[in-house]
Amino acid sequence: MKYFNPTKALFLATASLFLASCSDDDNGPVNEEEVITTVITTLTNGATTITLTSRDLDGDGPIDPLVTVSGNLTANTVYNGETTFLNELESPAEDITVEVEEEGDEHQVFYQIPSALGTIGYTDFDVNAKPVGLTFTYTTGNVGTGNLTVTLRHLPNKSAAGVAAGDITNAGGSTDAQVTYPIVITN
Repeated sequence: MKYFNPTKALFLATASLFLASCSDDDNGPVNEEEVITTVITTLTNGATTITLTSRDLDGDGPIDPLVTVSGNLTANTVYNGETTFLNELESPAEDITVEVEEEGDEHQVFYQIPSALGTIGYTDFDVNAKPVGLTFTYTTGNVGTGNLTVTLRHLPNKSAAGVAAGDITNAGGSTDAQVTYPIVITN
């Protein structure tokens, strides 16, 4: 026959409260996700500079990001690229790029573009010789149009298949920012 044991019930209730009050939140500082409102990708070849900007000042609000591209790219040309991440809700704007660079082993920028529009090569690396992607080269393909998607990942698996070469498929991690720019390549 089962019966109610008040001593055992009191012990279980106390243990439950004790365990509930212990959380991992007290084990150190929490690295809160930064607010990124603006992504600027600059492509330079000699005296030519093309600036691609995505500005989303209401975050997940109802207004779509304002995406601008300052000009067309030239076919079969090598551009030096640089991407910056800003929080323009702060005054002056907070440059999140600094933190991405400092924590390079925890971040990677991915550039997705149809192969007909060219190839991307990383030029900056973290302390483990894995790509970060704040700087890169972009070798354009033949004349055409399409999209360049820029994605900043936090805690990607940089050792997964293809990730070091810029393939986001196996990267994992969480997306801190993602923008898509329309690209036009002319002669």
